[in-house]
Amino acid sequence: MPTAAGPRRRADAERNIARIVSAARESLSGDPNASVDDIAKTAGVGRMTLYGHFRTRAELVEAALVDALRAGEEALSAVDLTGDAHDALTRLLDSSWSLVAESAALLTAAQGTLPTGRIRTLHAAPAQRVEELIRRGQDEGAFRTDLPITWLVNVVHYVLQGAAEENRTKRLKTEEVARVITTTVQSILAAPLKDRGSTIL
Repeated sequence: MPTAAGPRRRADAERNIARIVSAARESLSGDPNASVDDIAKTAGVGRMTLYGHFRTRAELVEAALVDALRAGEEALSAVDLTGDAHDALTRLLDSSWSLVAESAALLTAAQGTLPTGRIRTLHAAPAQRVEELIRRGQDEGAFRTDLPITWLVNVVHYVLQGAAEENRTKRLKTEEVARVITTTVQSILAAPLKDRGSTIL
């Protein structure tokens, strides 16, 4: 006769996994060097339970990073990127910085744990969104074309991560972050006046 023990155990395991991953995101965002013990304590589970789902700290770090990027992708996919590329970039940056604040700390944890190729693969989707938007802005004549686009994409992420760190250390107020990021990035990407057909008198 079938019992509910199997499904119940699976449901319990799924809840434990979700709790552990959430705790890993929280712990590693606050301290990229957080230990497995720290994460287990935050999750409210024992070491044996944690290791029953994640055999190594590297697996746990990757799960936390994947989960954070998934949540970020859901949020950013809802941002309206239609119309003028300059305005679309402003909307994207306004919605991105708080997500980057978390992923930057997780990235720090991942850099000493996961292979570089794996980290690059995980960040491919966010980078592609920025690259496509910059290319559109270049086609519209709004963004510069004299620098490699891969460099421009990386610069955007450097600015986002730098602002997130400044905010974390309280050198930049939360209410100022979006304006500072947008002003900085837009000034970096702006096409020179001569490329926009302007004439200096």
